[in-house]
Amino acid sequence: MIPPSYTIGGTVSGLVGSRLVLESPSNCCGQLIASAGAVTAPDGTFSFPSNIALGSGTTYDVTVMTQPTNPSQTCVVANGMGTVTNSNVTNIVVTCTTNPARYLYVANLGSSDVSAFTINAGTGALAPVAGSPFPTGNSPDSIAVDSTGRFAYVSNQTDSTVSAFTIDRSTGALATVSGSPYAAGQGPTSVAIDPSGSYVYVANGNGASVSVYAIDAGTGALTAVNGSPFAAGGPSPSFVAIQPLGQYAYVLNQGNAAISVLSIESGTGALSAVSGSPFSTGAGPRSLAVDPSVRYLYVADSNSNGLSAFAVEPNSGTLTAMSGSPYAAGTNPYSVAIDPLDRFVYVVNEVSDGISAYALGAGGALTPLAGSPFATGSHPSSVLVDPTGSFVYVANAAVGNVSVYAIDAGNKSLTTVGGGPFAAGSSPVSIAISD
Repeated sequence: MIPPSYTIGGTVSGLVGSRLVLESPSNCCGQLIASAGAVTAPDGTFSFPSNIALGSGTTYDVTVMTQPTNPSQTCVVANGMGTVTNSNVTNIVVTCTTNPARYLYVANLGSSDVSAFTINAGTGALAPVAGSPFPTGNSPDSIAVDSTGRFAYVSNQTDSTVSAFTIDRSTGALATVSGSPYAAGQGPTSVAIDPSGSYVYVANGNGASVSVYAIDAGTGALTAVNGSPFAAGGPSPSFVAIQPLGQYAYVLNQGNAAISVLSIESGTGALSAVSGSPFSTGAGPRSLAVDPSVRYLYVADSNSNGLSAFAVEPNSGTLTAMSGSPYAAGTNPYSVAIDPLDRFVYVVNEVSDGISAYALGAGGALTPLAGSPFATGSHPSSVLVDPTGSFVYVANAAVGNVSVYAIDAGNKSLTTVGGGPFAAGSSPVSIAISD
């Protein structure tokens, strides 16, 4: 006699997207795909197919394998684990919420404004935000968005100021913060925000310093911290980045081709040089990126056509050049980005108009991807990977637009997204995304 078997199911609420995929409740049998209006019953109840019915005493574990899209949603499972006990399982609860829209912002050096776009979560394509572009100070050359997606900050090179904006999370529109713009050092070149969203850091290219500001969590207004500006540790700082854990600031100094490592004081945001800093890199360092695991740091060395790679000592933040570094890039590598899943490193080459793409391997070693370099528009100036690790965005300074590429997880290539490139302002030079 065949022992009885029982179905596994429950209810789905809040689902408005398509192709939610629930993982098989056992290790053997399959999946359940659900869409808005197409779950297995009109009241939102669902049950895995009968071929996945389980016998009494069998354990199950229902999880979300693929989140729904169009619109992008996040679904979570409650009561997903248990053991079948002589009856159908009906108490699994799947609750879905629609993700906030993501917006992309582009600082346009030539037109002194910021272009704002809504990102299509499914395709990566861009659509202009109503009211875009939004005016900044003169010659904006860098933009950053805080981790909450509520504030954006722009460094204005000619004015030697920092513009502050609030972000309307429902529309993506920017509004100038009262009191903005704020005085910076001479010729600011780069702006960054710490992961907690508490401080703004600005590299002052003509002042050999870094200005630090505390962010008012309610309004986004800035107040210079005590001791600001702080010594950059070298002449002509071109770029500042904050370690993902918020413990160190890394500053590129073009004047001595070196990376300054500055410790961030908890609670104040103040900076101080760590022992052994600065660390030498290639000629004309233009930008850097620290990987999400905080183990590796990569520098686009514009004048030496290379990508320098460093191992990061986690406790001190100090750097050690890795074997195999520097890696060959195109002509005048200008901007570098790492995907959030720690799989790939991308570098845009300003003169050879391409993206050099590498697989990030064990020990931080880089291997060029098949098909690399991938063509961009003229004079690409900034590259960024979206927070989902699905798309790459490139600002093309000479032609005033943004190219968008889909990352193929299978063959690891980049494919141009339809509808692009997307028009920005004059000389777009920096990209940021609100999450």
